[in-house]
Amino acid sequence: MNAPDPVTARHSLDTTVFRARRDELARRLRAAGGGVAIVPTAPEVHRNRDTHYLYRHDSYFYYLTGFREPEAVLLLVVDGDSAQSVLFCRTKHEEREIWDGFRHGPDGAREAFGFDEAHAIDVLADKLPGYFGNRGAVWHSVGYDTQWDARVFEAINAVRAASRSGQVAPVDIRDIRAVLDEMRLIKDAHEVATMRRAGGISGGAHARAMRATRPGRFEYEIEAELLHEFRLHGAQAPAYTSIVAGGANACVLHYVENDCVLRDGDLLLIDAGCELDGYASDITRTFPVNGRFSGPQRDVYELVLAAQDAALAEARPGQAYDRTHEAAVRVLAQGMLDLKLLSGSLDEVLENGSYRRFYMHRTGHWLGMDVHDAGEYKQAGNWRPLMPGMVITIEPGCYIRPADDVPEAFWNIGIRIEDDVLITADGHDILTLGTPRTVAEVEAVMQN
Repeated sequence: MNAPDPVTARHSLDTTVFRARRDELARRLRAAGGGVAIVPTAPEVHRNRDTHYLYRHDSYFYYLTGFREPEAVLLLVVDGDSAQSVLFCRTKHEEREIWDGFRHGPDGAREAFGFDEAHAIDVLADKLPGYFGNRGAVWHSVGYDTQWDARVFEAINAVRAASRSGQVAPVDIRDIRAVLDEMRLIKDAHEVATMRRAGGISGGAHARAMRATRPGRFEYEIEAELLHEFRLHGAQAPAYTSIVAGGANACVLHYVENDCVLRDGDLLLIDAGCELDGYASDITRTFPVNGRFSGPQRDVYELVLAAQDAALAEARPGQAYDRTHEAAVRVLAQGMLDLKLLSGSLDEVLENGSYRRFYMHRTGHWLGMDVHDAGEYKQAGNWRPLMPGMVITIEPGCYIRPADDVPEAFWNIGIRIEDDVLITADGHDILTLGTPRTVAEVEAVMQN
């Protein structure tokens, strides 16, 4: 019996999921008049000289194919009631497979992933005009990549040059992202299951980081604990550069140096999540380096926690997306007044925006294959309503830098609490629920 190739053994997928997505895209394109959609994967990127960054596929391409190899392009040809999926990919190559690893090749990819046709990537330029001829529209990511823009126009011009043979060039160029973004915004059961597992892995990593933290260790040591837990449980990579920010660093929203020593009495803010099988998780937790919140730290932490609870209460179908943010801001602003960080009335603070001094970002974003995932937040100028299948983050925070008008006890307290939330038919489901969250839970984990 032949042993399974390493790619299939590790990344076996139900390819019917991807075929169903291609069918749905074809249905939507057909309703818009049909045409040819072209979706390339991401290129390999050099890190220095002859080494590359760890390869990561393009999210749109993977969403439709499940195919992880570089140098690949999907064509979806929609004519009337028919639709044809065509993959262009690298050929089998014994020597390159010795150096770089397994390749499916066109025949293997067609069989394994259910494409109607598959060809070598080397013949794409020659064959592309043939797919464009006598089709009214070309769908691709207009303006995203100038090289691909040029390749699309080159193929269109080749069709125009053959007009004497009866070929008619496409006259309509449309952005495929507008269609795919709407599809990606609603997660299917396969996506939800993957994101739930990613959230569980990341939650375990945060708990591991809490147990490993103590005064005198460095931020990068705690980052290493996160990365260890991600890979230990099968995640391929961090979903984004981990933020491991002790003390004053927690008041820098995108701090990623992670090279300072952790001091007794400070807080540690960690914003980190793994990527599993193409899907991101995104969790933030803040906890005391020495395992016990001080009085002021606890006060601010409980405020941010209350803001998150208020936002979660608005996370349900039919609610406008912005309602979670408005709910969190209202709680945070009142808390800032109670802690003497601001003065005036709640209405005044909300109207003049003075709360933004301590809370300057929004309360969440779409989550999926990308950390800041695809999808518009407004429709016709209005915040779109939440729908079952959407996944959002809810991540209120409070960041207090030293200032003459700020009580010294609150200086350098930076706190954010973030979870991944699936909108369901009757409310919401927190995909990262197992991550220690309350003061009691955090302190208990750290003491153990």
